Amino acid sequence: MTERRTLALIAHDAKKDEMVAFAKQHESKLADYKLFATGTTGGRIQDACPSLDVERMKSGPLGGDQQIGAMIAERALDGLFFFVDPLSPMPHDVDVKALMRLALVYDIPMALNRSTADIILRSARLAGLSTSSQTPEISSQ
Repeated sequence: MTERRTLALIAHDAKKDEMVAFAKQHESKLADYKLFATGTTGGRIQDACPSLDVERMKSGPLGGDQQIGAMIAERALDGLFFFVDPLSPMPHDVDVKALMRLALVYDIPMALNRSTADIILRSARLAGLSTSSQTPEISSQ
């Protein structure tokens, strides 16, 4: 039996409705994944799609972003869908940047909008056909 792939789902306040609509549209595909989400986003997805297996972390500003970042560093996530609202102020901007940096350092697929999430969800890489399991080397420059 193969291990289930994992995805993290995060959405800024102004993008939560869009994330829920995305989850509803792709519910059957997302059912193949173990999902992790920050608090409010995860609750909204669970309400809209009760068939999905969603483990809720803390709210983003209360440490949920760091919990998901730790999962990336531990190679426990295969992808990150983080619907970002570029037009709203982000009081926890430093946390957001750190999470995105980890996704880049550990080379996991990351979608910052719905169009990219659609493409990634259909991709062979996220389906597990060509993932890298090597930990990146970090140089100090």
